[in-house]
Amino acid sequence: MKILISGFQPFGGEAINPSIEAVKRLPKEIDGHEVIGIEIPVEQYTSLKVLEEAIKMYQPDVVICVGQAGGRSAISVERIGINVDDYRIADNAGNKPIDEAIVDDGPDAYFSTLPIKAIVSEIRKEGIPAEVSNSAGTYVCNHVMYGVSHMLRDTDIRSGFVHIPFLPQQVSDKPQYASMTLEVIVQALTIMIQTTIHTKEDIKQSEGKLD
Repeated sequence: MKILISGFQPFGGEAINPSIEAVKRLPKEIDGHEVIGIEIPVEQYTSLKVLEEAIKMYQPDVVICVGQAGGRSAISVERIGINVDDYRIADNAGNKPIDEAIVDDGPDAYFSTLPIKAIVSEIRKEGIPAEVSNSAGTYVCNHVMYGVSHMLRDTDIRSGFVHIPFLPQQVSDKPQYASMTLEVIVQALTIMIQTTIHTKEDIKQSEGKLD
């Protein structure tokens, strides 16, 4: 099995993005399966092009995209990507779409095909905060989650998205925000990959929210 995992370049004035830093530190093989890490731009039009080229090149069985969600305190495994770009800030190429469809005439949403609840459960067993998230936002992260799902809709390739918190050095001047060390993030992503490899059908447990 091949697992393609992507991380983003820095954006929003940050000098570092924990998603690509964590992806770079993942082992090249997990439980006997190949792990291929790539970097993608925080850009509306080129992020999916880079992923499409990588998918064609590597022919993976699983695609996991990782993004930074500053302000979140847990590993947030996303349930759903929606068909809208509505950027609060411009991307790294200066694009700032408002209420634009990612795919014209595409479905309203795609659900992750990863075992999201099993992943959250296994990460928590190691004492790492984790949650199922029901919103990937409306920025490039959601753009990528939805776009990859659409790209793979008629294949057996499983895909999904996970948001991770800031690194400690990113919040030295923002003490109101939570952070997580790179070592813990790498551990969580490794567990995510392991769980995806070994879980064909997700577990049935409540991960719903009231807000």
